[in-house]
Amino acid sequence: MKRFTPALLLLLLPLIFHLPDRVTSQTRERTVGPSRSESQVKAEVIKTDVDLVNIDALVLLKNSARIVGDLGRDDFVISEDGVTQSISHFSQDRLPLSVLLLIDRGGCLDPFGDQVRHAAYSALSELKPDDEVAVMTYHDTAELRQRFTNDRRSIKFALDYVPPHDERANHCLDTAFDAAANYMSDAANPVGRRVVIVITGVTRNFDCAGSPSGKAATQAIFESGSVVCAIVPETPVQQMENGMMVWATRMGRIGGAPIIDIQKLADETGGELLKDKPENLDTTFLTLIEHLRTRYNLAFVSSNKKRDGSLRKLKIELADNAKKTHDKLVVKARKSYVAPKG
Repeated sequence: MKRFTPALLLLLLPLIFHLPDRVTSQTRERTVGPSRSESQVKAEVIKTDVDLVNIDALVLLKNSARIVGDLGRDDFVISEDGVTQSISHFSQDRLPLSVLLLIDRGGCLDPFGDQVRHAAYSALSELKPDDEVAVMTYHDTAELRQRFTNDRRSIKFALDYVPPHDERANHCLDTAFDAAANYMSDAANPVGRRVVIVITGVTRNFDCAGSPSGKAATQAIFESGSVVCAIVPETPVQQMENGMMVWATRMGRIGGAPIIDIQKLADETGGELLKDKPENLDTTFLTLIEHLRTRYNLAFVSSNKKRDGSLRKLKIELADNAKKTHDKLVVKARKSYVAPKG
C-alpha cells in the first residue's frame, strides 16, 4: 500500500473496530542489562528505597514555552492525595537518563523514514556519557532491538537496522507500553530517570486481542516510574489516518470499547507529545532531549505509610515566591504514582 486516499480510508473504516482480532501474543524481553559502573551508581547520592517517590518536573513559561531553569527546592510544593509532602531530594540534570526508544512498525504508514532516523540519532548523540538508550520496535508484538547501552555506535547500528515496516500489522499500543514498562523496570539504571519516547504516526488505538489491556499497560507504566513522550512525523496522510483513528476510538469509547491514548499517557506522566514535518524533526527531537536534560528531579518519602499498592494522586505546584518572580509558568510532571505493596 503505497498511497492512502480518503476513499480507501472510508472503505477501511468498518474494519477499524476489528483490527485487534488479527493480533498475535506479545514477545517480551525480560533480561536485565549489564551491571552499572561505580561512577554511574555514584552519579547522585540518593537512596533507592522503594518508598522514595521520584518526580521529574519540567517548568516552562506559558506564553513562550521557554525553559525555566533557575528554580530551587523551596520553589516547589508537592502534595499527595491533598497532603503536602516534604521534599527530601532535589537536583537538576544530575541523575543519568534511561531512554527507551519505542518505534512503530505497523499500519499503512511508516513513521520512521530516513529523515526521522537521522533526527533521532542526532538528538540521542547529545545525551551525556552516563545516559543509556535502548531500542524497541512494535506492531502486533514488541521486540527489543538493543538493550540499554551508552555505546553510541550500538545505538546507531540498532537505528540503522530497524526491521521493515509491516503494513498488514496493527499498532498495538497496549502491547508496546506493557513491554516497555516491564523492560524499564527490569533493566533501567536503578538510580536514573526513566523516559519512553514513542515514534509513531498513530496516537490512539483500541486494545488488541491477546495482549495486556490498555488499563494494565498504563498501570505498568505508572509502576515503572517512566515519563512517556512521543514524536509524531506529521504529514497530510498521517493526519488523515490518525484523525480517522481518533474518531473511531471516540465512537468506540461510547460503546465501552477499551482504548489507549498516548497523549493521555504523556499528560499523566508529565511527558510531551511533539509533532512536526519529518524534515523539521531534527529541531523537534533536540528540543525534547533538551527538555529531558533540564528537568528538575524531586523526591519525597510519603507521609502515608500504608504499603497497599494504591494509585495516589500527585500535584506539583510552584511556591508563591516563584510565581511572583516569574511570568505565568506551566509545570509538567506526573499526576499519580503506584504505592509500594507488601
